[in-house]
Amino acid sequence: MMQNVHLAPETDEDDLYSGYNDYNPTYDTEELENDTAFQEAVRTSHGRRPPITAKIPSTAVTRPVATGYGSKTSLASSMGRPMTGAIQDGVTRPMTAVRAAGFTKAAVRGSAFDPLGQSRGPAPPLEAKNEDSPEEKIRQLEKKVNELVEESCIANSCGDLKLALEKAKDAGRKERILVRQREQVTTPENINLDLTYSVLFNLASQYSANEMYAEALNTYQVIVKNKMFSNAGRLKVNMGNIYLKQRNYSKAIKFYRMALDQIPSVHKEMRIKIMQNIGVTFIKTDRDKMKKAFQKLIAVPLEIDEDDKYISPSDDPHTNLVIEAIKNDHLRQMERERKAMAEKYIMTAAKLIAPVIETSFAVGYDWCVEVVKASQYVELANDLEINKAITYLRQKDFNQAVETLKMFEKKDSRVKSAAATNLSFLYYLENEFAQASSYADLAVNSDRYNPSALTNKGNTVFANGDYEKAAEFYKEALRNDSSCTEALYNIGLTYKRLNRLDEALDCFLKLHAILRNSAQVLYQIANVYELMEDPNQAIEWLMQLISVVPTDSRALSKLGELYDSEGDKSQAFQYYYESYRYFPSNIEVIEWLGAYYIDTQFCEKAIQYFERASLIQPSQVKWQLMVASCFRRSGNYQKALDTYKDIHRKFPENVECLRFLVRLCTDIGLKEVQEYATKLKRLEKMKEIREQRVRSGRDGGGGSRSRREGSAGSDSGQNCSASSKGERLSAKLRALPGTNEPYESSSNKEIDASYVDPLGPQIERPKTAARKRIDEDDFADEELGDDLLPE
Repeated sequence: MMQNVHLAPETDEDDLYSGYNDYNPTYDTEELENDTAFQEAVRTSHGRRPPITAKIPSTAVTRPVATGYGSKTSLASSMGRPMTGAIQDGVTRPMTAVRAAGFTKAAVRGSAFDPLGQSRGPAPPLEAKNEDSPEEKIRQLEKKVNELVEESCIANSCGDLKLALEKAKDAGRKERILVRQREQVTTPENINLDLTYSVLFNLASQYSANEMYAEALNTYQVIVKNKMFSNAGRLKVNMGNIYLKQRNYSKAIKFYRMALDQIPSVHKEMRIKIMQNIGVTFIKTDRDKMKKAFQKLIAVPLEIDEDDKYISPSDDPHTNLVIEAIKNDHLRQMERERKAMAEKYIMTAAKLIAPVIETSFAVGYDWCVEVVKASQYVELANDLEINKAITYLRQKDFNQAVETLKMFEKKDSRVKSAAATNLSFLYYLENEFAQASSYADLAVNSDRYNPSALTNKGNTVFANGDYEKAAEFYKEALRNDSSCTEALYNIGLTYKRLNRLDEALDCFLKLHAILRNSAQVLYQIANVYELMEDPNQAIEWLMQLISVVPTDSRALSKLGELYDSEGDKSQAFQYYYESYRYFPSNIEVIEWLGAYYIDTQFCEKAIQYFERASLIQPSQVKWQLMVASCFRRSGNYQKALDTYKDIHRKFPENVECLRFLVRLCTDIGLKEVQEYATKLKRLEKMKEIREQRVRSGRDGGGGSRSRREGSAGSDSGQNCSASSKGERLSAKLRALPGTNEPYESSSNKEIDASYVDPLGPQIERPKTAARKRIDEDDFADEELGDDLLPE
């Protein structure tokens, strides 16, 4: 084990305190006095070191040479170079190679420090400016031109266009004087082109703002043609705008395209705006083309004979026979057809272009009227005016429509009748039946064969309750025009009101043959079958109705009601639920659905319907009581109790709520039962007192009233069966009030005498020969809403 252990020899042991007295002899300063080389160096360099003066401060600091443990002694330069800032031969040497502030070559020894040169005295005065020099005059004139340009721009922004133009002209005159003066003094290269550009551009802008387009174009041309102006090509956009205002669309497009070519592709936004201007110009070009085309259409000659040709000039029998023979021959019929076709084309074209050729449709119609008046179709001008009134109606501007139509009151009979018919229609829509009747009489007296006038007259009579007389006016309208669907529809409503259901059904079936997809007609047929107590037929027609308008909530709820009356609860639930899905605010539908879930023992599902009913009618306590009842029936007594308490806070005098509170508190064993029982007794006592007062009041005045009722009963006995039947029908139709009423005057979905266009409530054209018939597509874009069932 000990063979690997080695002991250190005693001779190798180091002295722990050795080496502290050893040092480098180079740092021995005690022998410097005996060092010959060092002493010689000290003597040769120390003699040439300049003495240090305390009067002149120096930026250099003398560095002492450390001599080990001895004192620190400054050493002179070995090369004999004087220190920085030292004084030799009475002259101070500069601190650095660049002379510092306050030092001069001639500074004498001991001179004071004066870096700011204050000892030299004040600076000499500035030389006086020579205002008569050409350079100064040019400078002042240039300043004046800039001021005028600024004043012109400010005046323009303030709306004073005349002052802005005057300032711009003044700036232009002074700028030309400035250019001439510069040419005399300096070379042409020194002319201020930016000032010239700004003056000309401002002048052109002010010309354009003052609608002096010719002067503006000339000024822009001066800028564009000058090659010394950079980016002047962009101003061609402004020139294009001016040509656009002048309606010179071809030149506007030309200048826009020239500007587009000169603008680099990096300016994308500006290029897009210029292309937008080009598009707008093309649209305006189309407007101009539409006007020219309309003028060409009117200028087309018909080449037909005038009506005066067919009037006998004398009593010659032979001539009269010839005229009578050719008055209605094939050639004359062809002439009439050509004239009717030309008038139709002109009217259609005017209605198409009038809303778009000018800033507003009224201005467009006025332009068309003026053009037509200057042509061979003068009689069409009145028709255009009536179409203008119809457009006002479409925009629901009734006042303008009335004012436009009243201008025709003093025209000839045909135009007067058309205008009066439309006025009667307007006043009927506003429920002003007296005015409507007055204008209807005027229309009928002006043209007895106008079916629209007769229909509107019948409407006013119907509104006054004279149904028999209204039916006579509708019949006369149908005799004059068997295709007058408005009169046919209204006479069906009149027969319904008179309880002549078979005749009403016949009218609506005839109307259905003309208007196959009319939702109003389909509903009326179903309603008549219901009144005739034929629910199967009523359901069949209602099914056709919802195929036309599948989202109508009234029609769906009516189907549910019919199925419910037939005992088919599942089908009734399906249609009631669909009705609720499209219109979740119908209280009767909500009530039926809630009652259905209660009958089927799903009280939890009924809660959501009664809660919605309470939101719709928050003042009706019965809906909230139904919610609490559903909680109680489903076994959630705590929720029911909380609901009853909430109802009691809102309706503290509700006896029914207090009774349920007493019952629930008794069943649960709450201490509040006594409080609710006391309130219930007090309310019941107050209720009995009120009932006694009511009974006493009835007993006092009942004798005389019973005698009056007894005398009247004998007169009405013969109508008892009819009235009881009417009561049953009204009870069955409680969800659809007023189904026997004629079409609603405030509803634009009902057929009216003046409804001849599917785009909205229209007034019939005054020319009955070219009147449009209503076909099956007239109501294709209408929705069957709440106004389907007129009230």
